[in-house]
Amino acid sequence: MKAVGVKDNRELIKKIEEIGELVRVKKEVDWDLEVGAITRRSSELRSEAVLVENIKDYPGWRYIGNHLASFSRVACALGLDPNTDRRKIGEVYLERIRKPIKPVLIADAPCQQNVIMGDDVNLFDLPAPMVHDGDGGRYLVTGALRVTKDPDSDWVNWGTYRNMVHDERHLGGLILPSGDMGRMYYGSYVPKGKNMPVAIVITPEPISYMIGMTPVGVGVSEVDLVGGVLGEPVELVKCKTIDLEVPANAEVILEGEVLMPEYGVDEGPFGEFTGFRTAPRLARSVFKINCVTYRNDPIVGVANMGMPVDDGDAVCAVTWAAQIKKDLQDQRIPVIDVNWPPETCSLMVIVSVKVPYSGIASRIGNIIFGGAPLGAYLNTVIVVDETVDALDLGQVMHALAAQCEPTRGINIKRNEITNPLNPCLSLEDRKWMRGNKVVYDCTYPVSWHKQKEVPPKVSFKNKVMYSEELQKKVIENWHKYGFKKG
Repeated sequence: MKAVGVKDNRELIKKIEEIGELVRVKKEVDWDLEVGAITRRSSELRSEAVLVENIKDYPGWRYIGNHLASFSRVACALGLDPNTDRRKIGEVYLERIRKPIKPVLIADAPCQQNVIMGDDVNLFDLPAPMVHDGDGGRYLVTGALRVTKDPDSDWVNWGTYRNMVHDERHLGGLILPSGDMGRMYYGSYVPKGKNMPVAIVITPEPISYMIGMTPVGVGVSEVDLVGGVLGEPVELVKCKTIDLEVPANAEVILEGEVLMPEYGVDEGPFGEFTGFRTAPRLARSVFKINCVTYRNDPIVGVANMGMPVDDGDAVCAVTWAAQIKKDLQDQRIPVIDVNWPPETCSLMVIVSVKVPYSGIASRIGNIIFGGAPLGAYLNTVIVVDETVDALDLGQVMHALAAQCEPTRGINIKRNEITNPLNPCLSLEDRKWMRGNKVVYDCTYPVSWHKQKEVPPKVSFKNKVMYSEELQKKVIENWHKYGFKKG
């Protein structure tokens, strides 16, 4: 079995450099806000990925930012041609995650080339960046995974989270009770009065990072899905101090434990993936670090959340869209496409569907908001029919304006579980993770089709307007007419 995706970040760096989507910054860059400003501007300009090779005060360490912040870079991570179109990338990803592969354990791993134990651990020896001015502190953990294990089963969860440096041995971080890690911590460890072992994987290999961003459901171990997408078993290595296994090709591993809730220390705020700083500074979980391992010439990932498009936006546009499509297909919805637009910071999804009956948009909304693990993140679902390309925002906006009847087509769902970082919610609603959601139904009632009441779309592609023969003739002669575009 041979890998079809890339196995570590160094391989991805080589690939994206070959296609001209990487900038190596050799000039000294300050960890205090300068790297944050560089990666943030790169995101907003949709510029190249950034590899900082000279960090002030930290010789031998490097930063990587925005290495998955475009569809071409995501394609490279999956082992596809960088010019692969977005729809095909999603199809390949969805096909692969349906065929999970169990990992393998190895003895010697790159991520353990250097080992620091116990009292020798000093988190300030690692180049934790100050990402945004006004953040609660330096965030060592942004482009990272937390690995935890359910004590009552063999379920291992990989999820992406943030962690702020408190002091030499302690980090602060958010653990939501509604999340997979929160279910383990509050559901199993806290009732037993036991600290939860945790391994924090800084700069995991790209496919692990991609799937770690995607909620896949209780009891599902992300590492098996990573193997399916990679095309071969993921190589894991046992941690030095705790009973957990981590990706062998990651850059840095922090081994430790989450202390009991009474040890909470103020953490945050932090610039969020929604494009706003929404969560206040509050007492949050404390992570005690007992061991640090890392590769030679280590690379720290800087996931600079904010206005689109950053790593999370581009990755989720593929992985989260694929997960929603799978959820809908599993419920026998005749879904055509799912578009999770990177420009919407994970707050909106567009679904195109072949309409079998009136009201299917409401059912789609119920499935997404109520049944799918990703539903809590979303404010808005837009449902269009098969005549609209869900990946073409111009067509979607036209459908929203012209085909969504304001009284029949807007379905508001009240007091739903929602994302506590949602910037449109009040502080009280963020606290209780509750909010309202909306489904825009841009499909016509089925009875209109039967009675031939659907207005014909005035479009070149509509055969009612222009015959297939005429369309073909015009396309064949397009450049002969003198047009350069198209």
